[in-house]
This record gives sequence, structure tokens and C-alpha cells, in this order.
Amino acid sequence: MRKAFLTGIRQIELRDVPAPRIEAPDDVLIRVDTVGVCGSDLHYYRDGKIGVQVVEFPFAVGHECAGVIQEVGSAVKTLRPGDRVAVDPLVVCGQCDQCRNGRENTCRHQKFLGCPGQLEGSMCEYIVLPASCAFRIPDSMTFDQAVMVEPFAIGLWAQRLAGATAGKRIAILGSGPIGLCVLQAVKAAGDCTVYATDLLDYRVDLARATGADWAGNAGTLDVVSELARLEPLGVDLAFECAGMQETIDQAGQILAPGGKLLIIGIPEASRLSFDMNFYRRKELATQNVRRQNACEAAAIEMVAARQVNLDPQVTHHFTLEQSQEAFDLVADYRDGVVKAMLHVG
Repeated sequence: MRKAFLTGIRQIELRDVPAPRIEAPDDVLIRVDTVGVCGSDLHYYRDGKIGVQVVEFPFAVGHECAGVIQEVGSAVKTLRPGDRVAVDPLVVCGQCDQCRNGRENTCRHQKFLGCPGQLEGSMCEYIVLPASCAFRIPDSMTFDQAVMVEPFAIGLWAQRLAGATAGKRIAILGSGPIGLCVLQAVKAAGDCTVYATDLLDYRVDLARATGADWAGNAGTLDVVSELARLEPLGVDLAFECAGMQETIDQAGQILAPGGKLLIIGIPEASRLSFDMNFYRRKELATQNVRRQNACEAAAIEMVAARQVNLDPQVTHHFTLEQSQEAFDLVADYRDGVVKAMLHVG
């Protein structure tokens, strides 16, 4: 089968390799149709690592994917060949203290698609995963939408961690795919006021077009002053979706006393700092967000029922052979890209 490998920093090579085979009775073989290029993939592409997770080249990344079941293991009863599925890229042990306590997203023995030292990614024609990672999608759902279920589930988990968002004043700092998914999740949860920022005008425009009550470019506006004008008492919740020190600092200034910061963005640096003039004096709460804890099924239902609209985020389409071109485009933020899709089928 064809498989795209990172072979060096900003280098991708397509190779022919043996297709994977079902080995466990609860496994399924999936023919990959579509793969999304995610920001975490770009860390491996540009830097060769995320924190202590360092790529040993060659390595295949990619975890946002959807496809068709080709074969099922002997113990699989819930899926059959021909089923169209969205994929949860997280494989958990189901036995550790975290799994038993409803925290599969922090499973102590987890393996994740496209993560160094864990599982090779989905930029290929076939993958094998436990059946529990495959979620049947309705015929009305496109594969692009099924791929977007994965980042939207992260936004949905972030919204659930934040608690009730109806009636709240909310800032979303960073309007890439994750920030835009958070926007959809909080708006679907109830009437709220959302302020969104980004450094790219076209993403600011997209945030505004898809539900933000106000959106501004933090590179050309003093967004702290502007939000202080719009919300003199501060905002209740800030979702940090950029992974930048600047947005952590902005959150501390715009949050109201007793407010909450949710950190979703993956920073390039291993350490970030908090200005305690704001975080201590305001008694701000800080919550890190790790992936999408059991939110996939709910995300599929919401997308299928049109409670959210993720389609405007999908801006570019490539074949698997064009993986290098796709990654270069996204890495350099060119041509108005938000989410690029690789079509394998």
C-alpha cells in the first residue's frame, strides 16, 4: 500500500509498504479515505518533536481520519465490512486507574495515531485499530465532516470541562481549527457572548462568519484594551487555542476575577509562565485540556443533526501524493488555509 513518511524536517516521501493485517480479535481493518492535516502534525513536520515526543525518521504522522471498514476481527459484533466510520485516534488500555475513573484521555498506557513511540499515523491506504476506535457515521455525512469530528470532539470536551457556558462571556484566543471548533461547541451549548482573536485576518473573518459576536486581529489591535472596552468587568472564560505565551498573558488580563482559563493549544516551548499580578490577584482557575474524552459519539450526532457547521473550515484538498505540498501550505499559512484534507481513496 502507499504510505507517506516524514523522512526529515519538512520532508515527506511516499513509499510502498505491506498493508497491515488484523492480529487481535477485536481489531478492524479500515481503508482510509480522508486525512486532515492537524497543527500537532506540523510540530513534527517543522520541529521533529512535541516536547519529549521526538520523531525517529522515517515516521508516518496523521491522526484525523475517516474511512470504510474492510475487515473485522472474530470478536467484533458492532461493525461490519462496508461501514463508513470516523476514527478516534486514541487507543486506551481500559484497565488503568485513569480508564477506570472515566479519564481515558489520560490513560497511563495509551497509544495515539501518528505519535512517536506509540503508533504510526494514518497517511496511508489502510490502518488497523481496535473496533472501539471506529464510529459508524450516517450516509448523510461526508468524509470531510467525519474527519472534522476529531477536532470538534476536542472543542466539545473543552466546553464540558468549562462547565455551563450559556450566558457566559467567553474569549477564544486563536481561531485556527481548534479555536473554531470551540466556538461551535460553546455556541451550541447555549446563548453566550464570544470574542475571538487570531493573527490572520482571514481566520478572524471566519470566526466572525461562524458565530463570534466580535473578532479581532491581535497583531494589529490591542485586543486587551478592546475587550476591556467591550467587557469592562472581564470575561468569564478564556479558551487558549494558540499555544503562545502572548495569549496566556492576554487571558490573565481579560479574565474577570474568579474566571477560568482553559489551555488547549500545544506550545512549541516546553514551559510557559503566568503573570501572577493577574492570576493570583484575580484567583483565576487554570484547566489544561487533553484531547477529547469520550466525546466522539456526541460530536458525530451534533454534526449529523446540523447543530454545528464545520464545513467552512475545510478550505483545501490534496491527494496523498501531494502530502508535501499540503504540509508546506499549512505550515506557512498560505492561501487562506484553515483545514487541508488529504484524499487517499
